[in-house]
Amino acid sequence: MNENLPTTCTVHFEDPNVLNEFILTVTPDEGYWLGGKFKFSVFVTEDYNMAPPKVKCLTKLWHPNINEDGDICLSLLRQTSIDEHGWAPTRRLKDVVWGLNSLFTDLLNFDDPLNIEAAELYKKNRNEFQIKVQEYIVMARGKR
Repeated sequence: MNENLPTTCTVHFEDPNVLNEFILTVTPDEGYWLGGKFKFSVFVTEDYNMAPPKVKCLTKLWHPNINEDGDICLSLLRQTSIDEHGWAPTRRLKDVVWGLNSLFTDLLNFDDPLNIEAAELYKKNRNEFQIKVQEYIVMARGKR
């Protein structure tokens, strides 16, 4: 799987005997979250590949598509999606990894936010949004 990862991503299996659970770390190399390190737990259910894996963000961050509880708004993680980009049996784990990575760049969506407050701050004052993003990154570094 490591061969197909973006350069900003790493995968870690906490138990090498349990291949259906792993931690994905995304370290953006551009954009608002540059300098951050964001961990996601990925659990592949028995229903895979008929159903998407369960993904949760473990790092508290300020993001319009990830709330402070770690829930993620990403179409391909939904069994059904109104935009037709939801999960399909033809999708693979690498699609999930690339999708999560893209939440920090080109899939960033301020128009359909999960964290409405973050999206509103971005629209109102991008400078304040950037400051708040960086505050969360600094807090996360302190908890490592």
